[in-house]
Amino acid sequence: MSLSRNDQDFNQYKFPDREFPAGRNKSLGMKKIILSGWPALTILTLLVASCRTGKNYQRPAIVLPEHFNQQTAYADTSSIADINWKNFFTDAALQQLIDSGISRNYDLQLALKRIGVAQEQMKQAKLLWYPQVDLQVSGQVTRPSDNSLNGISANSFLGKSYIEDYIAGLNISWEIDIWGKISRQKESTLALYLQSYEGAKAVQTRLVADIAQGYFNLLMLDQQLAVSKQNLELNENFEKVTRLLYDAGEVTYLAVQQAVSQKQSTSLLIPQLEQSIAIQENAMQLLAGNLPGKIQRQESLNDLHFTDTLSAGLPIALLSRRPDVRSSEMALVYANAQVGIAQANMYPAINLTAGVGLESFKASNWFNIPNSLFGLATGTILQPVFRRRELKTQFEISKLQREQAVIQFRQSVLTATTEVSNALVQIEKLGEQETIARAQTDTLKSAVSNAEYLFKSDMANYLEVITAQQNALQAQLNLASIQRQQLDAKVELYRALGGGWK
Repeated sequence: MSLSRNDQDFNQYKFPDREFPAGRNKSLGMKKIILSGWPALTILTLLVASCRTGKNYQRPAIVLPEHFNQQTAYADTSSIADINWKNFFTDAALQQLIDSGISRNYDLQLALKRIGVAQEQMKQAKLLWYPQVDLQVSGQVTRPSDNSLNGISANSFLGKSYIEDYIAGLNISWEIDIWGKISRQKESTLALYLQSYEGAKAVQTRLVADIAQGYFNLLMLDQQLAVSKQNLELNENFEKVTRLLYDAGEVTYLAVQQAVSQKQSTSLLIPQLEQSIAIQENAMQLLAGNLPGKIQRQESLNDLHFTDTLSAGLPIALLSRRPDVRSSEMALVYANAQVGIAQANMYPAINLTAGVGLESFKASNWFNIPNSLFGLATGTILQPVFRRRELKTQFEISKLQREQAVIQFRQSVLTATTEVSNALVQIEKLGEQETIARAQTDTLKSAVSNAEYLFKSDMANYLEVITAQQNALQAQLNLASIQRQQLDAKVELYRALGGGWK
């Protein structure tokens, strides 16, 4: 299945700024602690609650042209990237290959699994605000030395030489997010999810383009093979005529040898092209996730046509349409959130702990309520003092990694803009080349007919006929190559604009 959803800017994925506690430590030997200083702790919490580490993400300044290639730019904002790939590629055989590739291609399946991993991380991130709850059930028997203080106490008060301790308790812990660390963690997790999603879309756009371009290359090889076979028939006919003239004493045996050599050169192309066709078919099946085999074709290279209006839209739209650019931006969002997390790790952490349960020195009294009930509550402020510069180093590294992400994002935008511009130039110039190549092909076909007629009339020699045949064959092969390049350029424009994932 193809990837699709309602694309939204990252700024729309905001988590509310709340202060939920999460995480705590509890000493198992602690029975009961009287918490003091709650008013002071509350005041301190309120004072620093508005202090959030790091900066909210803002897209860095990007330099973009107003239009792609002024001579081919369109005033509207429409783009062929908005067209579903099934509507852009109308060849039924090609559609079947692309659909198979989207369903079976292993690279795309791996990308989709990365989305699944990110989704699981997102589920966890949604619960970061909630407290951590643990259930503890334990039983302990201690046999102290009879000469130890514990042993004397046990014998005196319990009347036995061992001490039993049975606990069943529910422990709850929170970390107050006064510095916004949890918010940044959720933000970074969301960015990773969106990055994996956009990354999968980028894999699909490349896959669709590769399958289409491979299919067009296959049609080009088919056309070149047909041209070679047609020219081989011409070569064979010319060889027959040359042998007849040799038998009549009109030409030397050298003319026969040259005619045979020309036929052999053309014959050599046929197994070479058939080999290329078989390898290209296997490559196509690999992209489609199938075993090696034949590829069905319903149309020829001359039958394929795209719409004449290939609107590129506006360059600014690349930031929202092209998946690899959006993936690069999500990497920047993640790096920005990591700076806030690293900075928050350098500041005091406030942890709240609470526990309630049953405890008894005798198993028979374990569930004697309310005598076995116990409760505890603690509040802890932990300020890192000396960590051998570990936290400071992490903070400085995170800032440098954010700067790297900015550079990579800008590079991705520049690369995308350049690829679109190159594709537009290729489409325009290859169109001019095709016009010239068609005219050249028609001219050389006529030259072959004229050369053969003049040769039969003894007004041209065999070398002129062979040269005309060679030139005509090369012109036809070249025309097929230009046609394929032109189709490839249109596919590349579609991909470079972000099309192919819908």
